[in-house]
Amino acid sequence: MGANDSAKESMEVAEAARETEWKHPSFVAELFMGRFRWDLICPFPEQEEGDRKACDSFLVEVEKFMRDKVDADAIDRTGDYPREILKGLSEIGAMSIKMPKEYGGMGLSQMTYNRTIAMVASHCASTAVWMSGHQSIGVPQPLKFFGTPEQKKKYFPRLAKGAVSAFALTEPNVGSDPAKMECMATPTDDGKHYLINGTKLWCTNGPWAEILIVMARTPDITVRGRAKKQITAFIVEGNWPGIEVVHRCRFMGLNGIQNGLLKFTNVKVPAENILMGTGQGLKLALITLNTGRLTLPAACVGVAKQCLMIARDWANERVQWGAPIGQHEAIAAKLAQMSSHTFAMEAITWYSTLLVDKGGADIRIEAAMAKLFVSEWLWKVLDDTVQIRGGRGYERADSLRARGEKPYPVERMMRDSRINTIIEGASEIMRLFLAREALDGHMRLGGAFIDPRASLGQKASALAKTGFFYAHWYPRQWVNLDWLGFYDELGYPLSDHVRYVGLTSHKLARSVLHFMARSTPLALKYGPEGPGRRQLALGRLVNVGVDLFTMAAVCSRARMLLDKNSQDETPRDLADHFCRAARRRIRQEFATLFRNDDALSRELAADFMAGKHAWLEKGVVGNL
Repeated sequence: MGANDSAKESMEVAEAARETEWKHPSFVAELFMGRFRWDLICPFPEQEEGDRKACDSFLVEVEKFMRDKVDADAIDRTGDYPREILKGLSEIGAMSIKMPKEYGGMGLSQMTYNRTIAMVASHCASTAVWMSGHQSIGVPQPLKFFGTPEQKKKYFPRLAKGAVSAFALTEPNVGSDPAKMECMATPTDDGKHYLINGTKLWCTNGPWAEILIVMARTPDITVRGRAKKQITAFIVEGNWPGIEVVHRCRFMGLNGIQNGLLKFTNVKVPAENILMGTGQGLKLALITLNTGRLTLPAACVGVAKQCLMIARDWANERVQWGAPIGQHEAIAAKLAQMSSHTFAMEAITWYSTLLVDKGGADIRIEAAMAKLFVSEWLWKVLDDTVQIRGGRGYERADSLRARGEKPYPVERMMRDSRINTIIEGASEIMRLFLAREALDGHMRLGGAFIDPRASLGQKASALAKTGFFYAHWYPRQWVNLDWLGFYDELGYPLSDHVRYVGLTSHKLARSVLHFMARSTPLALKYGPEGPGRRQLALGRLVNVGVDLFTMAAVCSRARMLLDKNSQDETPRDLADHFCRAARRRIRQEFATLFRNDDALSRELAADFMAGKHAWLEKGVVGNL
């Protein structure tokens, strides 16, 4: 199979797993098509009152537990995670926040869960990962969505009482490409069981898990004369014969987690332990990850808030050249950016989270954008926090404590957080996913025209359909009434920023179409996935969409907070500062969309891969 065929197969597997029906449309999907749906994001959604009160009360208990029971520096130093902490978390309900009450869970919302993760992560990232690996992508979430009554009755009570769970998807040779999955589940002759064989890598909680979701390939089926790969999810008991923890992985940070390489050798699994149905495993994984992915930005928000507290304390305390360092313009600029962008991080995370609780909303794009934006901006916030703290930011907390200084764990926080732009969809993969969604409306219209497998009739039909659509759609992206939108109820400058989002959405939509037109040669050569080869240009379009979405969320949330307390104007100031910065970034992305050095970069990279730059590597100790 050639590289192009493999790419097509991977795309087909992923496409077959996508959801297509939603009660509520995606704000960002509409934005990419030049439709500014302000009504989808304003008024800003709020946590249901009863759930909010339960959450507030619960967080008091969680904070006390974290302060009294969790020594985050000791966990980081030793790499050992005390099992009694997991037991204590389970006893207060922190390991069963979203599990149904009828099975012993707390039955609370995604918002309560994410607020809890934010608080826990602000103190100990390893603890947050234990909770997330168990509840976000472990057994409870897919069991809640797709489990049979019998499966729920069997496993939920154990999970609620403290049984740790895990999700086994990634393999040594398979990351974001599900079509290449090698772990196999072969049915027995009587069809009552499956034998799982294969290995799973980077399985968070895996070495300690009592119950796992294991993704494996089941026998292919034939559809229209072609073999179609089947990926199926199984509920597997961690103590069943044939499961071996081959290796515990160790990382730059998150020293307290249990993450490992697991080997499955003829693991006998009852057929009734299939979750959602044969061949539905990838769809299960994608739906689970759409919601679970929001846990990561929630954790990032908690860490960013901790950074603000540390930076504010030190910027006031540290005096240089006769004034606190926070009063010097170079540091003040960092503090302003940290605070306004933390406000933005929180806005899109809570907006996306509340969409989950609303139900029936298409959150794929919003969740992916929240993960991308928040993980990348947390790294910048952390970098500035280290810089503001200076040498103390680089020094370990234990060392600071030993010499009598405040043991702010900035160094540990940075190590623990580096994984965030990689895990659960690396930034590069997130941009490709979001680019696919940005192009989706156009590809659905005219995809058959550039699909080499389409018949002449299908091509002709697609051409006629797209011609009719664009004859009406394209002029509206140039001439529209959005410039008349004053949004006076928001007040200045929020109204000006929201109007900018509306107007710029049309420019974004036009630019997406212009990009596709320029990519026609690639599409004709490689089919519908051809435009995806221009990843840098697509990334610029995605970045514009991310900033426009975040601007809208920030302005909507600021307005909601101002309505609650008109005497506090800081939400408006934070929103204004963020939006000004976002507008500068957007102008830069548009300016370099088609005028850039992408071709030169590709040429240099090809030379590099061929070893033509190897002379640059001389003068160092050789390959380790």
